Amino acid sequence: MRSFHRLSSSLATVLTIAVATGAAAADEQLRRSDLTPKDRARVEAVTRPTEDFFRAETFELMQGGAGTSRRGVSADSFSDFSANITFAEEEKFKLGNALFRKLWVSSPSSTQASDGLGPLFNARACQSCHLKDGRGHPPEGDRDHTSMFFRLARAAATADEQAKLDRLDVPFLPDPVYGGQLQDQAVPGLAAEGRMTISYVERAMTLAGGETVMLRTPRYSVSDLNYGPLDPTTTLSPRIANPMIGLGLIEAIPEEDILALADPEDHDGDGISGKAQRARDHRTGEIKLGRFGWKAQNASVRDQSSSAFAGDIGLSTPDDPRHFGDCTEQQADCFETATGVQLRLGDTEAPDPVLDLVTFYAQNLAVPKRRDVDDARVLRGKEVFYASGCIACHRPKFVTSRRAGNKAQAFQLIWPYSDFLLHDMGEDLADGQPVADATGREWRTPPLWGIGLTQVVSRHSFFLHDGRARNLTEAILWHGGEAEAARNAFAAATPEDRKALITFLESL
Repeated sequence: MRSFHRLSSSLATVLTIAVATGAAAADEQLRRSDLTPKDRARVEAVTRPTEDFFRAETFELMQGGAGTSRRGVSADSFSDFSANITFAEEEKFKLGNALFRKLWVSSPSSTQASDGLGPLFNARACQSCHLKDGRGHPPEGDRDHTSMFFRLARAAATADEQAKLDRLDVPFLPDPVYGGQLQDQAVPGLAAEGRMTISYVERAMTLAGGETVMLRTPRYSVSDLNYGPLDPTTTLSPRIANPMIGLGLIEAIPEEDILALADPEDHDGDGISGKAQRARDHRTGEIKLGRFGWKAQNASVRDQSSSAFAGDIGLSTPDDPRHFGDCTEQQADCFETATGVQLRLGDTEAPDPVLDLVTFYAQNLAVPKRRDVDDARVLRGKEVFYASGCIACHRPKFVTSRRAGNKAQAFQLIWPYSDFLLHDMGEDLADGQPVADATGREWRTPPLWGIGLTQVVSRHSFFLHDGRARNLTEAILWHGGEAEAARNAFAAATPEDRKALITFLESL
């Protein structure tokens, strides 16, 4: 039995303080222990936001550090391995890639190493959601639902349930019938849970210079529910799949550097009150800094992977041993189906080394190099991006830890353009669904590296957690809450400066 009451170290205590009061209260404990005083000075200097917009910064082209992919632009721009991994690790990466693309089948099956799908599921392969290792999309036109689903969560009904949430025993409470997410596919002989339904209402927004942009407000519901009604308090949170690049580098950013940016009480009065998320490690139950997922609900790439295996595909792993995926006690037929456990291979459907290899693959997908970093319009757009206040949340640079788990990710200057904190994004983007420390209005700042290649890799330009934005301009204009001032600055800029800012984003 895993313990859900242990703290990983004194840093976990600092994390709790930072969540509650801001990093200033724990400042003395937030010094990186992996750096000498000389290194610390170097890191502080190199990560300080630039004030020179006449030329590209040193190493700006290599936004993923030494592991940056130098390949030219193509549909496979997100699928290269980190350039600085070893030859032996390349083999491990390729094996992980094969498992990431594997199409799983229902049990029993003659292909015993590939069965265990479901019984209820959203996708048959990791690659089905993260097509070309890129960004998911809403189901529009002839596009399917595979890379988007509804997260389901409800309010606490008892004091005991509320206590579980308060202790972070669970990050949220699933619907009692349909579990943690609506699954629109099922193995033969079993009914899928239902279908997501989306409609849009458009409204016009006029920008400085007379440009009019149409923003579409989504409306979400479910149809064809096969197991009865949802709980009256259950909320629907649409989520599209995030890009897979640079995850190992994000994991290698020291917790101290992220916590040092937190200011939940806005003590500095800048209107930005980023908050650290806390997450339970799947294997140990220790509290760690959450940094993966739309609400930063997972602390590691491995935790994110095991959650996806169980929730999206219905496969048990050593870290999340749910053989029946997201089935609930109210779905009795789910538990009558066969599992894909092969005891000669292990006691889960995707035993190690499957989870190990998929995790390694996800950790080592390279960030592509920047384009046109010296172009005058890109540099002007960068200046507008900084001047508008965007970098208050989209923090340009970090230097990873010298103690990173893989040498390839250690002590690298990287440019993710995120602080990996939770921010109130306003009522328009609110999903009303708390997850651990995140409220129903808060989202993790998504990294921006690679965003300019979305159209090339994913064949679409839908952005934000639910894909409501059809281009980067719409995505910016949906920003509210803590990002309202930056949004207003963009809307009030000249058409030329707005276009330059978008050009800068397209170069990332």
